[in-house]
Formats: sequence, C-alpha cells, structure tokens
Amino acid sequence: MQTIVLATQKGGSGKSTLAIGLAVAARNAGHNVRLIETDPQGTLSNWQSRRGVAEPMVETIYNVGRIESRLEQLSRGGVTLTIIDTASGVSAITAAAIRCADLCLIPTRPSVTDIEASAATLKAVRAWRKPFAYVLNQTPVRGRRIDTAAQALGGEDGRAMSEMIARPFISMRNDHQDALASGLAVSEYAPTGKSAEEISQLWRWTEARLGGDVSSHEIFSLASGPGRLQSGAAQVVETATAQPLTPGADGLTSWDACL
Repeated sequence: MQTIVLATQKGGSGKSTLAIGLAVAARNAGHNVRLIETDPQGTLSNWQSRRGVAEPMVETIYNVGRIESRLEQLSRGGVTLTIIDTASGVSAITAAAIRCADLCLIPTRPSVTDIEASAATLKAVRAWRKPFAYVLNQTPVRGRRIDTAAQALGGEDGRAMSEMIARPFISMRNDHQDALASGLAVSEYAPTGKSAEEISQLWRWTEARLGGDVSSHEIFSLASGPGRLQSGAAQVVETATAQPLTPGADGLTSWDACL
C-alpha cells in the first residue's frame, strides 16, 4: 500500500478537494482507496455524509498514536492507496502522517504569501526525508501570476527544481465547489469538463511520481516561464533546506475554499 499526505501550513489551499479528486481518480484507475481525515473541521466527513455509502470511504483519525497502526491494518485488508487530509499547520498528528507518507503533496495558491507560508510544512517533510511536490491550486486560467508562482517555488535553477512542482496546475472553477456540495468528486460531477481533466492528469502525474518514473524534463521546465522571481518566495526552498529540523518536532469564481 502507498500513502499520500496532503499538508500545508496555510488554510484555504484546497487540500480536501484535491484529496477527494485524487482518491476518486485513483479508484477509477483500479486502486482500492481509503481517505483518512485528521482535520477536525470535518470537510471529508461532511462530504461523505452527502455522498452516502459510495466508495471511496472516509474515516477519521484524531489520535496521533493511531495513524501508523491503522495504515498497517488497511494494508493487510487489501487497500492499495490511502490519502490523508490534514489540518492547516504542522501538528503532532500531521507530523505522524508525514512520517508514514510515500509522497507528500503541498497545495499552495499562486501567491507569494501562500508560498512563503509553506516553508514550515516543507521543513517537516524534509525532516523525515520524504518525497514531496507542490501542487499549484486554485490558479487563474490565464495570467502571469501562475508563472511567477512556479518560478518562485523552483528558484533560479528551474529545470533542476521542477520535480518539486506537480502538473498540471489546478485552475479555480465552479465545478470543484459544486461537486463538493453534491457529495461528488469533480470527475463525477462534470466528467467531460476541464476540471475533471486536470484532476485526472494530476493523478497520472502523482502515480508516476509514486513509482519513481517522473523526471524533471517530463514534468515541467520552469526555465521557459516568462515571470520574474519574487525574492521572498524564491528562498522558501533554500531556507527550508538550510535549516534542518529534528524529526518528530511539532468557469471562474472567486471562492475561498478553506478546505
């Protein structure tokens, strides 16, 4: 069994909607999927209530000591993929989830402040030497902000750092919030829409990354982007790398997902 953890310091980055989208995409690809919610806000649980008994099922874990043992039970029970949705910040239970992860995804909106706020999460991920990638989420369909954010994450050596950034970027569209309100994933709500296509591609990228089959040339070449670096955000990765952490330390719409 493989485990994906979605974590980030800042709220409103869209962790829960991404977790749901990836879980359903993975199930459609043949995986036996379980969603685990460690966020007391309960977004996944509320989604499951609206959804009914349809897979993938959601279970809640708020006790830090239960994460590892439950993952072992799920693996023995035939689950092939677990996706863990965490609360904002870096709590003890989030750190425990990261410790068990095969891949950590760090969702961030395409703004300098959101990218800078991800530094604490990145330090926790690096403390356990876990593979990770940023997911640029809730991006405008067009505009230079996306390129600027991507370059800020990648730093000056864009080609070398591009493995850190998942593809494609996930655009901000009504389908995501409408699907969530209906107890569906976006691929179920509007299966032929752009949002469903992006989530499907993101799952394929993630699956390849889990298998170790993704190279920087295949993912994304930041070197060709037109934006200029934002000096503060461009140093997020460098700062997190330079300051090691001891393992175990604690249609468009303007919508704030807060998920």
